[in-house]
Amino acid sequence: MTTVTNDKAIIKEITINVPLQLVWYAWTISDRVAEWFAPETVVEAKMGGAYELYFVPGNREGMNTNGCKITKLINEKELHFTWKGPDQFATLMNDENELTTVKVCFATIDSDSTKVIVEHVGFKDSEDWTEAFNWHQMAWSGVLDSLKSALEKGEGNLCCQP
Repeated sequence: MTTVTNDKAIIKEITINVPLQLVWYAWTISDRVAEWFAPETVVEAKMGGAYELYFVPGNREGMNTNGCKITKLINEKELHFTWKGPDQFATLMNDENELTTVKVCFATIDSDSTKVIVEHVGFKDSEDWTEAFNWHQMAWSGVLDSLKSALEKGEGNLCCQP
């Protein structure tokens, strides 16, 4: 067995001008996640629970995170889940035994503002992975912008439509 140490990570941070509890719900309740991230979701907010996003409603074969699970959950503080990349990176990223991990941390700034930090880890340091890494850098920026817009204005823009 080989252990690969990898410090290649995507880290994105955003301040959202709503209370922490509402931001937490936006990540942990299926109907709320569907307002800003993917149109169809299965989120079971418990350790080992599903964190599945379906970017094409009704399609269980492609453009989804089917089978991804919550690996850490600390109420209103941290949410970690496994991640599958989009179809164009499936051969790199979607091996059930080597999935990347998304860590989302939440912090209260004040009663009406919350800081969200997304850290996506597990990217391999090879040329094949560079495009996937760069794509996810762009995608996470869009996802967090959509979250902010959905919570502050009620206008989320669903991510990653093919």
